[in-house]
Amino acid sequence: MAVPRCPRCGRFVFLDELACRHCAAELGYHHPSLSFRAAEPGGALVEGERWFPCRNRPWGCNWLVAEDAGTGRCFSCRLTRREPDAADTVAWEKLADAGIAKRRLIVQLLELGLPIVPYDEREGGLGFDLLSSLSANAPVMIGHANGIITIDLAETLDARREALRVSLGEPYRTMLGHFRHEIGHYYQKELIVDEASWEACRALFGDERASYRDALDRHYSVGAPANWRASFISEYATMHPWEDFAECFAHYLHLRNTLATAAAAGMVLQADRAPGIVDHDIVPETDYPRDELERMLDDWGWLSLFFNRVSRAMGQRDLYPFELPAPVRAKLAFIHRLVTPYRRTPSAPA
Repeated sequence: MAVPRCPRCGRFVFLDELACRHCAAELGYHHPSLSFRAAEPGGALVEGERWFPCRNRPWGCNWLVAEDAGTGRCFSCRLTRREPDAADTVAWEKLADAGIAKRRLIVQLLELGLPIVPYDEREGGLGFDLLSSLSANAPVMIGHANGIITIDLAETLDARREALRVSLGEPYRTMLGHFRHEIGHYYQKELIVDEASWEACRALFGDERASYRDALDRHYSVGAPANWRASFISEYATMHPWEDFAECFAHYLHLRNTLATAAAAGMVLQADRAPGIVDHDIVPETDYPRDELERMLDDWGWLSLFFNRVSRAMGQRDLYPFELPAPVRAKLAFIHRLVTPYRRTPSAPA
């Protein structure tokens, strides 16, 4: 994981920041090197190529676009197929908020080395329809179809999202969670490319060829099985094999990114300083090889316990209110095996 730093003063900055809080330098994210560069009108020179601020910078996009890209929109913004009408400034304010989660998702995909083929380069390629049910004449349904991920921008409103979380009985609902869940649908078809892999997937998640409509009707009429916690990460995962895979993929991204963030900050849980709380030293890693899934899940178990204690100390709900029974761990192991062959080769930013 590349630690985001200011190109002028070298201090840590957040991925969504437009300017450094320490030295006020204007920031531009250069996605090929996963690093920040100067966001200046004259552009930033990177390996002989000039990069300029994205034209959506007034709406919060802090990415850069190459001079020869043929467009003023950055790689992240170009993945958006549909967006609110330009005159709908209220919806664009919500788009700016959703864009933070979308760019964080794309950064993680790039860090993992996962392939991203845009929708305008290939049928079934990745794209986003970012629309608002507050502006549309019809409800916007969050979902995925043939590479296109649809997100309802209205869910950037905390009150609306919380109301939906409560009504659906969910312990956790975030915009980033939506993006990570829907990208799971996309990568299930991108990464499982042969019949042997599909059979292995079906053995864990179930047969995805079962009627989705029937599963949807059943789920919302009778709910999840009483003992769902023994085999599933969430109630929604019980609805259909597609949703089980997407839920597990989202959680895989959750824990990978949190572990990598902790590792990049040098965080260590020391057993000798916390007797009775941690029974061995926990040293999270920015990367876990193909054969180290169990160590990754062990690290996550202790780290999530720590974060839950911190969250409760602030009077908040658990940061990670989920359990990982053996069947779920097996599903996460399958996803880990799918993802690790694409590992990005570490390199120092130019």
